[in-house]
Amino acid sequence: MGASRRCSSSIKPPSCASLVGTLCLLSYVMPASACPKTCHCTDRNGVVVQCTSRNLESIPPNLPKDTVVLLLSSNRIKHVTKEAFTDLRRLRELDLSQNAIESVEAGAFQGISEGLRSLDLSNNHLSSLPKDTFAKLHARIRLSHNPWHCECSLQEVLRELRLDPETVNEVNCYTSVQEEYVGQPVIQVLDSGINFCNFHQKTTDVAMFVAMFCWFSMVTAYIIYYIKHNQEDARRHMEYLKSLPSTSHISKDYDTASSVL
Repeated sequence: MGASRRCSSSIKPPSCASLVGTLCLLSYVMPASACPKTCHCTDRNGVVVQCTSRNLESIPPNLPKDTVVLLLSSNRIKHVTKEAFTDLRRLRELDLSQNAIESVEAGAFQGISEGLRSLDLSNNHLSSLPKDTFAKLHARIRLSHNPWHCECSLQEVLRELRLDPETVNEVNCYTSVQEEYVGQPVIQVLDSGINFCNFHQKTTDVAMFVAMFCWFSMVTAYIIYYIKHNQEDARRHMEYLKSLPSTSHISKDYDTASSVL
């Protein structure tokens, strides 16, 4: 009985100093201020930032620099700016699906392009992208279920990408410079030999021809007007000259007057 009392009395609660030390250690490993207030952060050989379904309208600023996974799906984000991911050098996975993204600035993924392995932009409102949007990006990209407008600039963007093979046939032409391709998978259209850039060039050539024709018509109309106007002036001038007394008649009148004198 005495031994049990001695054992129980030897167990002491942790001191305040040890608790403070543990809290300090935890705050050092995962600073509370580094995680956005609306998100949840966990440490898995780098920070996983979970911001799914938080009604976010923009990408949270000041994300932890050692973020490896950033989940921003099912929010109300409309624009991806150039500076959004600049400091996230360790980022491997970025999920921006199920938002309302309408535009992505050129160079938006600059700074994370070398390390990023997965990028999801599916189920948004994208119809076009700047040519250098995914410059130097080696990630596997999902672009399915967006209202894409199939034309030359989209063709040039897709040419440089590694599209996710599971969803590549879900990247469809919502609108197109050639209506017969509306509703068809973009990659299948391009693989069939269609070149939207050639069509764009032909359209430009036709527009230039029409402009030149209009200009030529205007010049021709002006010349015709000028000639007609000058002809009318010349006719009036001739009628005026005809209305003047002739020189022979004046000479005869002068001779008659001289003989009388």
